[in-house]
Amino acid sequence: MNRCAICDEPIEPGQPFRRHARRDARGRPLPAAHTHKACRGKPRTVPFIAQWSGEIVPEPTVVPQLLGGGIRYAGEQPADRDDRGVLWKRHVDRPGVGRPLYGKVHTGRQRRAMAELLCQVCGGPADQDDRGVLWLLEDDRESSPTWPEDLMTTHPPICLDCIRTARQQCPHMWAGNVAVRVRASEVCAVYGHRYTPSRVGPIIVENGPMPIESLLLPYVVAAQLVRALYACTFVSLTDELAARA
Repeated sequence: MNRCAICDEPIEPGQPFRRHARRDARGRPLPAAHTHKACRGKPRTVPFIAQWSGEIVPEPTVVPQLLGGGIRYAGEQPADRDDRGVLWKRHVDRPGVGRPLYGKVHTGRQRRAMAELLCQVCGGPADQDDRGVLWLLEDDRESSPTWPEDLMTTHPPICLDCIRTARQQCPHMWAGNVAVRVRASEVCAVYGHRYTPSRVGPIIVENGPMPIESLLLPYVVAAQLVRALYACTFVSLTDELAARA
């Protein structure tokens, strides 16, 4: 008999339910999850790091950096770079303007959440205890016996109240994911487009993470901040929620 992934109670014959297809971090199929229709709430929460349609801005022109190599924006502004000198994707902060774009990440809010360890859903402090900060990660334990030790992620941590919300409103956030307490983490890279010089100007050759100590960093337009996770402990979401009930 199937059990509801939200309330953990059996789904009795004849009860309305929904089947959720799941895949792991490498895209491989996982056993399906099932939920009672009555347990599911309509999506009402827009994650803190989600972009809104009113926040879309034109992409500035990328041109060569004449002194020292690398790239810059035509008409570059001081706010386009961080304290390390990294060039960032331009953004504006207008949460609530337009419609939420759930599949797109707002560069500024993701960067702040990762730097300050804020919850990716509500923007408040992520949950933390003596075992570390709480993260919800795509389950990729088959990739390595030590996973998620040393994992590099662009996903900010989360708080327990928002996990409750996610389990009811956003099945894709918890289906195929595992909860992990992380005792230590550090900003180690940025995620974005890497450019290379060409006859017509800088062109994109790669999209992915770039370590902050890399000599190629001056050729990157960063879109998200990356953290490496250490001293990780798997935890049960059910136990975590019950302990704070």
